[in-house]
Amino acid sequence: MSDVTTTTGRAPTLYVPSAEALATVLAPGSRPPRPSALSASLTFGWRAMLKIKHVPEQLFDVTAFPIIMVLMFTYLFGGALAGSPRDYLQFFLPGIMVTSVVMITMYTGVGLNTDIEKGVFDRFRTLPIWRPAALVGMILGDVLRYVLGALVMLGVGLILGFRPGGGPVGVLAGIGLIVVFSFAFSWVWTFFGLVLRSEKSVMGVSMMVLFPLTFLSNVFVNPVTMPGWLQAFVKANPITHLVASVRAAMAGSSDATNLMWVLLWSAGFLVVFGTLTMRRYNRR
Repeated sequence: MSDVTTTTGRAPTLYVPSAEALATVLAPGSRPPRPSALSASLTFGWRAMLKIKHVPEQLFDVTAFPIIMVLMFTYLFGGALAGSPRDYLQFFLPGIMVTSVVMITMYTGVGLNTDIEKGVFDRFRTLPIWRPAALVGMILGDVLRYVLGALVMLGVGLILGFRPGGGPVGVLAGIGLIVVFSFAFSWVWTFFGLVLRSEKSVMGVSMMVLFPLTFLSNVFVNPVTMPGWLQAFVKANPITHLVASVRAAMAGSSDATNLMWVLLWSAGFLVVFGTLTMRRYNRR
């Protein structure tokens, strides 16, 4: 019977590195400072502009669409309402600038809903940055679209014969009012972009809200010709206040009452829907 020799090996020692050793290997330098709220927001704003660069078709709604609106309504209603398209253009152009830019704001909610469905915002939430930076930056990026849309319509209007009495200063003041209001109004659609389930739903709801606001206003005609019950709605409409303020600024005058209402509406949209958006965003 042969001898059987059993060899028992020593169990290997498991090495567990300390936190200091891991920090030395993985991050030998000092930890970079956390980006500020402004820096993070501007970075996401730059991301929004890069999306336009890579998908230039997104600019269709701020280039071709405003041109079509100006040409169509000027020559469709100008002769009937003001005697000539050129005379009607003096009244109409500030209003159609407001209408076109305000309608563009709905794409803020559509884009947000698309990013959420793709899981992009879930990745943003894991970053060590100011939580609202992604939302604020997205809206800041859309401000470029608002300015571009207003400038395109102004250029077409000048070619057709629009002559603002307020000169360059009045025009800049009018565009500034449009941008301020549109920035605040965009927070309405960010909230809907978080609440609704699909981008089609966001677009459907936004159009259902925007069409009455823009068409039942002083954009196309003077409200004095409307029935009394409709005049009450038009006078309370924030678009009416914005159009009146922009018209006054571009004409070289001032309308303190409507300007006050524009600022109050803008502050209200920003506070109410900005707060609701942040709460909903943090709970997702």
